[in-house]
Amino acid sequence: MSERDPGPLVTTVDYHTGGEPFRIVTGGVPDIPGSTVLERRANAGRAADHVRRLLCHEPRGHADMYGCFLVPPDDPGAHLGVLFWHKDGYSTACGHGTIALGAYAVHEGLVKADPDGETDVVVDVPSGRVTARVRCREGRVAAVTFVSVPSYVIARGVPAGGVAVDVSYGGAIYASVPAAAFGLTVEPRHLTALIAHGRRIKADLAGHPAATHPDDDRLSGIYGVIFYDELPDVDGQAHQRNVTVFADGEVDRSPCGSGTAARMALLHDAGLRGPLIHDSIVGSTFRARVTGESGRGVVPEIEGMAYRTGRHTFELDQDDPLGTGFTLR
Repeated sequence: MSERDPGPLVTTVDYHTGGEPFRIVTGGVPDIPGSTVLERRANAGRAADHVRRLLCHEPRGHADMYGCFLVPPDDPGAHLGVLFWHKDGYSTACGHGTIALGAYAVHEGLVKADPDGETDVVVDVPSGRVTARVRCREGRVAAVTFVSVPSYVIARGVPAGGVAVDVSYGGAIYASVPAAAFGLTVEPRHLTALIAHGRRIKADLAGHPAATHPDDDRLSGIYGVIFYDELPDVDGQAHQRNVTVFADGEVDRSPCGSGTAARMALLHDAGLRGPLIHDSIVGSTFRARVTGESGRGVVPEIEGMAYRTGRHTFELDQDDPLGTGFTLR
């Protein structure tokens, strides 16, 4: 298949979770081989990367676009399997995407939901099995809770980017650092500087032992850098604002679901036993708590909401000289 021939028309249903886009591909993707979702992630670059580029690159996407391919789950115990993608490749976990998938599965009737209660949508992702707990009220989705894989601290006080960062796992590996360490705050006016610091921190940690997953090297590597501000408690609940710079300088508009799981591992380790109100750089909010312990880590639950933004049919004109598109950064 050539660069200019992505095959059939590509259809998607688009959502946003806390302002972060999530493009669910519903048709036009070739078969991605593998017996598990994690194996399919390794093969996606060869089998379907032209579709990722078509949907993620300009002019159909943008440098911060995010989405997924739906694939079979690892076994009948899950409703969906999913491969998460962005402009630079494929991630191992995505909390905001899992929240969107929960809403999508109920909206499309893939999972029959209690119209006035909670329904679990079980999803196999590259880092394991997660749950989107969908709460409905009068037949409408009111909220979705992302139940993460076990999350844990990997290392504290690791030198990177001229500061000391804490490294933790929440389905992907994240470095966390207060924005104040650079004399900044988590605000849009400081975003360009935060992106630059995030890239430096990630580069400094490339190949570092703290960036190595202890059980499966396919999950290794610093996926994102979380910059956070401590905010005054709200009714006795911890309150932070964050922005996650992930992949190659991409920015999460939401409070970052798997990043929030990684933050909860650090906060629980530091003594937090209550919930966290977690704000994003655009003002959206997740509410997180630890509901138990598992193995070396804790099990975070992160509540948010996703909203459908459109249905699309994409195509590639065979005479288009830009092919599957481009990125400017």
